[in-house]
Amino acid sequence: MHYRGVIARAAGGVVLAAFFAAAAGAAEPTLRDRELAAGYKAAFLCSDTFDAGMPVETATEDDLRGIYHEYAPLVDTLTATIDRDAKTVSVQYDPALPPRVAAWRPVLGCSQLPIGAYAKAAAALPRLPAELNPPSLDATTWPLGDANATAPLGGARGAALDALVAKAFDGTTYSGRTSAVIIVRDGKIVAERYAMGVGIHTPQRTWSMAKSLAATVIGHAVLLRKIDVHAPANIPEWRAPGDPRAVITTDQLLRMNSGLWTNGPGNRTDALYLGGSSIAETSAAAPWEVPPGRRFNYANNDILLATYGLTTTLGRDALAFPFADVLWPLGMTHTTPETDWQGRFILSSQVWMTARDTARLGLLYLNDGVANGTRIIPADWPRFVSTTSGAQPANGTHYGAGFWVWGPGEGFPAGTFWMNGSRGQFAVIVPAAKLIVVRRGFDAEGGQFAIQRFARDVLAAL
Repeated sequence: MHYRGVIARAAGGVVLAAFFAAAAGAAEPTLRDRELAAGYKAAFLCSDTFDAGMPVETATEDDLRGIYHEYAPLVDTLTATIDRDAKTVSVQYDPALPPRVAAWRPVLGCSQLPIGAYAKAAAALPRLPAELNPPSLDATTWPLGDANATAPLGGARGAALDALVAKAFDGTTYSGRTSAVIIVRDGKIVAERYAMGVGIHTPQRTWSMAKSLAATVIGHAVLLRKIDVHAPANIPEWRAPGDPRAVITTDQLLRMNSGLWTNGPGNRTDALYLGGSSIAETSAAAPWEVPPGRRFNYANNDILLATYGLTTTLGRDALAFPFADVLWPLGMTHTTPETDWQGRFILSSQVWMTARDTARLGLLYLNDGVANGTRIIPADWPRFVSTTSGAQPANGTHYGAGFWVWGPGEGFPAGTFWMNGSRGQFAVIVPAAKLIVVRRGFDAEGGQFAIQRFARDVLAAL
């Protein structure tokens, strides 16, 4: 199947120069720009097609519009070929070079091949044993499954809440392009709504909400005594004698206190997310800048390294660990954490999760780390991730360990914490009110949903 952009590929070359010359003051894209844009398109079409089951047209409108401004014009011009038998997506960006390729695997989802690799290299990607499949839980009672999940409030309070949720989708009251909202109170879904072709079993990319899942997976490893978060992270590239990074702990990585250099706040990791590089050759190469614990710097690399250290410790059990030990016991059978081409989870961003699975993750924390009678994380782990420690953001916001923190200063009860991801992915956990507010979306760059105001309005309505 072929999906063609607005500018066709000409025989012997790519018709790009005229397009970009027409843009006043716009520089002609470099080869690097094109290969990253091609990786962006391959990655998202692969995951939307094979993880989420989205039609190409829907995936294009939702995940290839409103994206990073430097790649948006290019993505529209590139031709993608979807091979539904081989479960690959190839995007040609230069007639003299191999296309960018993303390949899907059962359970593990899509992984980008390195730049320069042809689609046949997908056969070498790490895979799970064929017998390791998610259990069929959809008919099971909520929250493990979807049966008896909803308990609408009814009456005036229910009508007020439903009206408030409807406003989350109008694009003006709170801004953004909302695809899903779920309100959980006392363990039951009291309000739920979807749009844009998204339903209860449609996963979307979490973006940085994945960092909260990373903290949860590490918490389970702490429960099993497989890792000590206060010990130095197990990063093979830091073991050379005299390497100052060898003292950085997993706790410091979870709290964005590593002291490592990044290319600015937010730490755009395009080489990994779009360029088919590996965690080992990108994040693990980040150089020391200041002593750990002295500075807060929001960085994808810190979470990538925290999970990389866990992967190194778990060894051959690492690929199955998030599924068999955390996701499936929570009923999160429609969540797919994806990996780099070397089989290491990109738990800083690259996870595909439904709105209901997002609520299930929140419920684990409301229920003190227990799900279906089984302890998944230590009893003190919810307090650990929601407690500020070490250096904090200079702008007055508060960060725990993989979660952001709110309190009375933001208009919430003490102990409120939340997951936050790009393009409007949010889950607010309010233990004092036994409340979870999930909002998912496809917000354009510069059009962020007002989650703090919405969550306060939900709290007031209840």
